[in-house]
Order: sequence, then C-alpha cells, then structure tokens
Amino acid sequence: MSSSSTREAAGRGQTTPIVALVALFAICAGVSLYASTLLGVTPTETGNALAEPTLERVYDAVNEGGVVSPTGLSQAERVAPDGYLLAVAITTEDGRWTSGTRPPAGSEGVDTATRPVAVSTAEGGVIWGRLRVWVWR
Repeated sequence: MSSSSTREAAGRGQTTPIVALVALFAICAGVSLYASTLLGVTPTETGNALAEPTLERVYDAVNEGGVVSPTGLSQAERVAPDGYLLAVAITTEDGRWTSGTRPPAGSEGVDTATRPVAVSTAEGGVIWGRLRVWVWR
C-alpha cells in the first residue's frame, strides 16, 4: 500500500471537532427538552387540589339546614378521599373543634381549604365561624 492511500483511508473516518460539538449540543438539547416536558406533565402531590372538593363534601356531611354543628365532626372522616388522610377544624370566637389526625408540620404535601360557616352553639344560638380541611397522604 502506498502512503497516499493510507492517508486517504485515515482521513475518511474522521470528522472536524465543530461537527462533533454541534451533534453533542443537539443531543443535549433534545434530552433537556424531553426532561422539562416530562416534569411539566407529571402530577405532583399537591397539584391535584383535593382540598376544595373535600371541603364541600365535609360541609355536606356536617351541616344540617345550613348550620354546622361541632358535634357532627365525627361524620367528616368518612368523606376523605381514598388513600388520603383528613383533618377538619371549626373555629369560632368561642372555641375550636377538630377531628382527624393532625396534619404534618410544614405545608409540603398538605392541601388545605377553608370557608365561612354558620356554627350552632351549645346554648342553641348560631354564630359565624370557619370550616377548614387539610388533605395529605
């Protein structure tokens, strides 16, 4: 074999560094776009917003004639979403009543919702208060 044919064979299998860098950039950009798209469509723990519909279900379970009774909080746990834990609180100027396990410290992974409600008192009166729910796994 002559030296010129050896140089031709060696030169055919190589590319310039610029072409290799452009190809590497294209692959990295594609993987980055795929990862960011996948992250955007994957549901997060609190992204499903379970607290609002759960609050409405709890309100329906514990109110009678539009008035919430603190003694009816025991009915709230039966409307918890499947696979989730639920805590419920009624707060008024006169006190606070709770039901369910205490939500974990911090707000990560805990979805919460609140609404004003009419609350019956032990004396037979009705005062304004807040109904609040916490939902988490």
